[in-house]
Amino acid sequence: MTTSYPYAAVGVALALGVAVAAAPARAERLIVSVSNHRVTVTPNYSGEELVLFGSVEKDASTPATRTRYDLVVTVSGPRADMVTRRKERKFGIWINTDYRQFLNVPTYLAVFANRPFDAIASPEVQRRQQLGLNNVLLTQRVGTDYADVVPNDAFRSAFVRLRSEHGLYREDTSAVTFLTPTLFRTGIPLPAEVPIGTYDVEIRLFSDGALVTRTETAFEIVKVGFEQFVATSARQDGFVYGLVTAFMALMTGWMASIVFRKE
Repeated sequence: MTTSYPYAAVGVALALGVAVAAAPARAERLIVSVSNHRVTVTPNYSGEELVLFGSVEKDASTPATRTRYDLVVTVSGPRADMVTRRKERKFGIWINTDYRQFLNVPTYLAVFANRPFDAIASPEVQRRQQLGLNNVLLTQRVGTDYADVVPNDAFRSAFVRLRSEHGLYREDTSAVTFLTPTLFRTGIPLPAEVPIGTYDVEIRLFSDGALVTRTETAFEIVKVGFEQFVATSARQDGFVYGLVTAFMALMTGWMASIVFRKE
């Protein structure tokens, strides 16, 4: 004998209908890739530039009036704790008088866009989406508290400036180029002193000041050859690495004394 449950079936159907209705319909999606997913650092490495390229794929639900897009690309390197110190001249010498510790912040950070952030979104959206170096969260230890501070804070400004001088923090609102209304590209400069590790790339698509969709990709920077051997030795066997380094320094000094010995 077969028993039917019409009310249960109706309930399940309604629940599925509500779930489908509640799921956001995504009218566009981003297809992206980078020119090299694994960058190798050798002893003669002097920097490199990767190319990020992609397209905006539309579907039937894309509004016909949506013809202009904006793109923001954020590249974040390995995270670490770093310190910014304030120096003052006292009694004729420069000494450290204060410092601020930045916690778990990107060692490399780049934010690229196709036009100024103010033209892409409102200040509220910029803060919420962390568009630009002034809006990226950089947590600090302030006494016993942990927080980010205003962009013009002296320590925060100095930290961003020092990283920018080494090419490790950068912002460029004309770096993203739309080759067609839906095809885009941008370069990702990697300086000679780029940190080793995994780099996360977040791509966000905007239209009429609102976030439409986002996607992510990544690439890796690794050391090879003698530099990799040195880095691995320093990390895995620090004591032996220290002894070898001290011995090499002594031998270098001894050899220099022989070469430059005055008769």
